[in-house]
Amino acid sequence: MAKKKQKNLQRRKAITGYLFISPFIIGFVAFMIIPLLESLRMSFSNVVVSTGNGGFSMEFVGFDNFIKAFTVDPEFLRMLTEELSRMAINVPATIIISFFMALLLNQEFKARGFVRAIFFLPVILSSGVLVGLEYNNSLLIGLKDYIQKNSNTTEITAVLEEILSNSGLGNRFLETVYAIVNDVYNVVISSGIQIIIFLSGLQTISKSMYESAKIEGCTVWESFWKITLPMVSPVILVNVIYTIIDFFMRTDSEVMTKITETMIAKMDYGFSSAMAWSYFVAVILIIAVFSLITSRWVYYYE
Repeated sequence: MAKKKQKNLQRRKAITGYLFISPFIIGFVAFMIIPLLESLRMSFSNVVVSTGNGGFSMEFVGFDNFIKAFTVDPEFLRMLTEELSRMAINVPATIIISFFMALLLNQEFKARGFVRAIFFLPVILSSGVLVGLEYNNSLLIGLKDYIQKNSNTTEITAVLEEILSNSGLGNRFLETVYAIVNDVYNVVISSGIQIIIFLSGLQTISKSMYESAKIEGCTVWESFWKITLPMVSPVILVNVIYTIIDFFMRTDSEVMTKITETMIAKMDYGFSSAMAWSYFVAVILIIAVFSLITSRWVYYYE
């Protein structure tokens, strides 16, 4: 009887979940799946655009576009490799920073709602309009040029690099730290959603668990490793996947810019589709690897 009730409960939860995601599924099937399959077909074809009636014709060429992307084109493979290298640094940095920010914002203090709103501002600031204002603002560009002309360095870690270069630490480690610190603006800008997701996960942890642990003599540090981290591990998996996708879809991605320029300026739809699908497959493989690694220590509880 108890097993039957549990199955019915799980079925109701599954139905509720499918109802929530049904608008996306309907929209994807109705508006996305046909263009997606058409772009896959283009990636294996030589697309000739007709200037008269605005149509196009496709001639099957097999893997020629993919071979061109990885062996002939001098930029795509380099850009893809550099993007993957930046991802390997930025994604862990974003996850760690957003997690500890969420831990701080989950504490009890005055004006907590206001402070949370401030940390959510990066989500608003990263919207399309404000990003355009930031990159096309003549005042900001003038200030940047002035700093470059009147300063010996343009990086905030230059002095730190000079001090630590002779410290005996590994150069590879220092280069990674420098890259994270120099890119701290972008890391903070892209951490707003992750902070909110971590906050929602932290607020589901019962306070009685911490009280019981305190009575048993656990320190705050032990409670963090034994209670907080295991309980929010499913949220960490969600944030890792979201951060990877968000990183690869950034407006300043060189790969995305090259694909767009090839498609719009050169009207080479076959080659641009091949690069787009290569980029897509690379992202899917990275998500699969990260999910496999992260899911091994994810703790699920009823």
